Amino acid sequence: MSTFSLQSNHAKSWLPISGLSETANSEQFWRSLLYFNIYRVVVSSGLLFITWMFYHTNFGSHDYRLFFYAAVGHVFISILSMLFIKLRRPSFDWQLAFQVGSDIIFICVMMYASGGIQSGLGILLLVSLASSGLISRGRLALFFASIASIGILLQETYSFLYISDYHAQYMQAGLLSMGYFAVAWLAHQFAIHAIASEQLAIERGADLTNMAQINQLVIQDLQEGILVIDKNGTIRQRNTCAEYLIGLKSASTRSEQPVLADHAPILATRLAAWCADTNTNFDLIRMPINNILVRTRFVQVEKNSRAGVVIFLEDMSRIQVQVQQLKLAALGRLTANIAHEIRNPLSAINHAAELLEEAPHSDPTHSRLLHIICDNTQRLNKIVQDVLQLNRRDIARSELFSAADFMHIFITDFCHTEKIESDIFVLDTIQSNEISFDRGHLNQILWNLCRNAWRHCHKQKGSIQIKFSQGGNRNSINLDIIDDGPGVSPMKLKQLFEPFFTTEASGTGLGLYIAREMCEANHASLEYIENTAGGHFRIICKRSANHA
Repeated sequence: MSTFSLQSNHAKSWLPISGLSETANSEQFWRSLLYFNIYRVVVSSGLLFITWMFYHTNFGSHDYRLFFYAAVGHVFISILSMLFIKLRRPSFDWQLAFQVGSDIIFICVMMYASGGIQSGLGILLLVSLASSGLISRGRLALFFASIASIGILLQETYSFLYISDYHAQYMQAGLLSMGYFAVAWLAHQFAIHAIASEQLAIERGADLTNMAQINQLVIQDLQEGILVIDKNGTIRQRNTCAEYLIGLKSASTRSEQPVLADHAPILATRLAAWCADTNTNFDLIRMPINNILVRTRFVQVEKNSRAGVVIFLEDMSRIQVQVQQLKLAALGRLTANIAHEIRNPLSAINHAAELLEEAPHSDPTHSRLLHIICDNTQRLNKIVQDVLQLNRRDIARSELFSAADFMHIFITDFCHTEKIESDIFVLDTIQSNEISFDRGHLNQILWNLCRNAWRHCHKQKGSIQIKFSQGGNRNSINLDIIDDGPGVSPMKLKQLFEPFFTTEASGTGLGLYIAREMCEANHASLEYIENTAGGHFRIICKRSANHA
């Protein structure tokens, strides 16, 4: 099983059966004619050698000189035919007719020079007629048989007239002619069956080739990685998804057959364990080359097969994304009901609690209970707002503004609302810091990040640092929010931006997810920077158009 060319082979066309048949038949005709002519050269050379070396033979018993010259002429014509076959000129039918006709003429002449039909040389024409019938696929077979029969009868008549004491053997000549026609007819029937079998084989071959192309297209379009491994651990076939998952470069290894242990030793280890016990169940593995979580499945093609095992690699991150999308889609359908069924009575409860709080009372328990009601109604209202934001995350009205001016206003509002000192923040800006962003989205993103930073920092002067820096290209600016807290645990990094994932008992788990979605809606990105002293989030924003 050869390795397929995974990208370029998508454009392969269907094999034209008629064109393929004509080309194959043409080459096969000429090849068969070449083999037939080689036989003619061998036979004519053998007759010439026997005549030259053994003078006292039946060959040339009536006219030795004539037999010798006829044998030489037969060898010369046969060798000359080799040149014509190589040049492919004249056409195939003309060359076949010329070769069979020359056989009939020269063999009839040699029969006369050897004393007539009793020389036995007429048997040689049987082979020529059978070969010509098979080579030409039955065409002209009976015509050549009739020419050979006429030649035998004329030779017999000429021998009767010009050889003294010769007794004509027309009965033997007639029987030999009947043999010629029988051989020609059999060759014609065999040719019919050969043509039918050949056409069927060509059609089956084309079907198999087309099916192989369809299978390759299907394999390439699968979202699941597929590796076909032989008994030596060599990767015989793979698709693009499998190449990505195991880090195999298709361009550099397409002409060679890579070994599984060299590119994915963890899969080679699992394959060896599975071969020892096919009932083994494996856990999910994380591919070291790209840190993707993968589920493996092994299927044996057949026993003692050269390509013995197919490894299916299922990208679990893609499935997790689909699950999240389904979860969010279901949540989105409930958003309208949540807004009408919860938010309105929640507002009424909160308003009633505020009115009760304003009323004069002296019982501290009464005040504490009202405070609990207000706090919980605000928390429930925040949950509803976060859920409603899921449906509004893609509505972005980007505008150009100074990031430094925006941050000064934001820090002032944030400190006033959260009742903290402004010296908690350290702002580091650059001169040219115009960005393209939706102000409302950026305000909500920063509010969520700064609230998280304030919750986990040491709450000292300069605990939260907001810094602007040049991005990876001229058209981007990095906005970093850094706190001096413990940072995010490596075990939680993979789930950090997943919806409904939270480490706080009072959190909804939607803050960071919505923040990233809003960044993407503004053609920006939000990521967490590892290997830093504290928590470090980075927003990569677009600059203004004049910096592109």
